[in-house]
Amino acid sequence: MKLNLEERQGNRKGETNSLRRAGKIPAVTYGSDGKNRCVAVDKSAFQGYLREIRKGCLPTTLFTLVGAEGTTFRALIKEIQYHVTTYDVLHLDFQEVSDKRRVNVRVPLRLLGGAECPGVKGGGVVRQVIGYLRINCLPTDMPSELILDIKDLDLGQTKRLRDVSLPEGVRPLAKMDEVVVVIAKR
Repeated sequence: MKLNLEERQGNRKGETNSLRRAGKIPAVTYGSDGKNRCVAVDKSAFQGYLREIRKGCLPTTLFTLVGAEGTTFRALIKEIQYHVTTYDVLHLDFQEVSDKRRVNVRVPLRLLGGAECPGVKGGGVVRQVIGYLRINCLPTDMPSELILDIKDLDLGQTKRLRDVSLPEGVRPLAKMDEVVVVIAKR
């Protein structure tokens, strides 16, 4: 996903508010070389990309950012600030990534086969305890989501993080004995 950046001056409240009125989102890019840049992103372009991204997969989405002078780099969203009542995006933080440096990201866990499992057919309900797994990997090895098949679970049975198959080059940053999902009684 490609976003064009506009350089901006300063961080004063009046300047950022005038950017927002002009249809821009104030943002900061944190470079891998330690340089931070104050920039602005087109609001309608960013919201268009948000509609295309599957729910929960924003932390693993790589953006190609194009600077005013034509320089391009890839980045992950580090933080988003929303308005309290309207949920408009107020500010973005991007973390520049390199193919040679490992990153820590939260990858969403998606469950498959919940409707077909014997525990649900027997009157139970799927309770997902953990929705994300923190991992360490290269940006080229980063999965957009991790899938856990639960179609063989019966009432009272669980699946743990160690049951999630991780791609090669991906290291988990959590205890692998933690319960991800349980088929519980209603």
